[in-house]
Amino acid sequence: MSENRNKKGELLKKRPSAVLSLMPIVVLVAMLTATIKAFGSDSLGGASQITLLTVSALCVLIGMWRLNVPWASFEKAITKNVASVSSALIILLLIGALSGAWMVSGVVPTLVYYGVQAIHPDIFLASSCLICALVSVMTGSSWTTIATIGIALMGIGRAQGFGEGWVAGAIISGAYFGDKISPLSETTTLASASLGVPLFKHIRYMLITTVPSMLLALVLFAVGGLLFGNSGNQDIESFTRAIDARFNITPWLLAVPVLTGVLIARRTPPVITLFLSSLMAVIAGVAFQGDVLREIDPSTFKASMISLYGSTSLTTDNPMLTSLVATRGMGGMMDTIWLIICAMCFGGAMSAAGMVGGITRLFIHLVKGRTSLVGSTAATGLMLNLAIADQYLCILLSGNMFRDVYDREGYERRLLSRTTEDAVTVTSVLVPWNTCGMTQSTVLGVATFTYLPFCFFNIISPLMSVIVAMTGYKIYRKDSVSEELAADEQQA
Repeated sequence: MSENRNKKGELLKKRPSAVLSLMPIVVLVAMLTATIKAFGSDSLGGASQITLLTVSALCVLIGMWRLNVPWASFEKAITKNVASVSSALIILLLIGALSGAWMVSGVVPTLVYYGVQAIHPDIFLASSCLICALVSVMTGSSWTTIATIGIALMGIGRAQGFGEGWVAGAIISGAYFGDKISPLSETTTLASASLGVPLFKHIRYMLITTVPSMLLALVLFAVGGLLFGNSGNQDIESFTRAIDARFNITPWLLAVPVLTGVLIARRTPPVITLFLSSLMAVIAGVAFQGDVLREIDPSTFKASMISLYGSTSLTTDNPMLTSLVATRGMGGMMDTIWLIICAMCFGGAMSAAGMVGGITRLFIHLVKGRTSLVGSTAATGLMLNLAIADQYLCILLSGNMFRDVYDREGYERRLLSRTTEDAVTVTSVLVPWNTCGMTQSTVLGVATFTYLPFCFFNIISPLMSVIVAMTGYKIYRKDSVSEELAADEQQA
């Protein structure tokens, strides 16, 4: 009987208007603004989660009261959303363990020790962006890149006196460049496969917008390095002395990141890579940092376990170094995991109520030509990142929603797949309640709104997609596709 009622409810569902669909987003932004103003950096401790659940309840109320959506639909959508990020939550816990183990074992201090002496402040920001781009292209993962080399670069940047927003922006820009164009990237594979576009054809087409965006970002980071490289610069010699006094610095510790790189190059699954890297760091800590472990706890075994899951605070001669080497392990990720689950509840409620479709219809109505089509796709991708808070779901939805529109207008699917990546993949990290935004903010220890203005590549990418659409460069109608394909085959 209840099954029949649910089916009847599905038939009686009403389509929400664009205004009604945008209402939860407006309320969410307003409440989060008030929450951050009231709680500041403590907002992730519970206030932001309550905000997301409150707005989720608003979606359910509107859906059941105005749109005739049965509760079972909400429950099913929320459960599906939470299940979709289960692997990401495990990765997040392992990132917490890795960051704690790499710090206590002296791996990160060693990288910082050598890095502050090798990289000149004037070119540090641009170098950080390029290094992260290279690592991310090889790994196909922005998360792994930021959780490993990104943490070390964050320490180097702070030691050289750069604002944390600048450093985090350079790291994230480089990491998401690689994530976007690497054939090993899950988002790249998903965007191309979901629309039936060959992977390398999709990647080659993305280079038209991605390379100019990266070049502009590098110019901005180069200028930033020249302007701020000597501004408030710390005494590097004093900083390195403090590291040397606190940790046993040895090139042997570099074996941990090198072996981690080997695992990545062999395309070992991220969960296995992060686990083995954490284990190697624990072994390195026992071998080289006995004094540090004894300061955490007299028992080496207990100290090693604490470095993986708990908070550690080591005293040093340098206040900045003391702040850098403080770790929170797996436990430090719990607020973020809680926030992600609440964000998935919000995204599920929005989807079940049909509000995601309402937002999309608003942008589809604005399509009047090539530029507005690409612009509407990019705007929809950004709105989906705000509404659903998971980049994988946003990529799938963007493609499915605009697939017929691009076919009807006679444009290639690769234009849609490229625009989806330009708009969804790179902007996900700019949304505080998105899984990417929450994760990178937690890993780097920098608030999303602090690094957002400096993520030049992530900001420029969707704009570049629209600019290229305005010029019409390499944008083909279906009747000219055969000629272009023939040219590609001849070059191959």
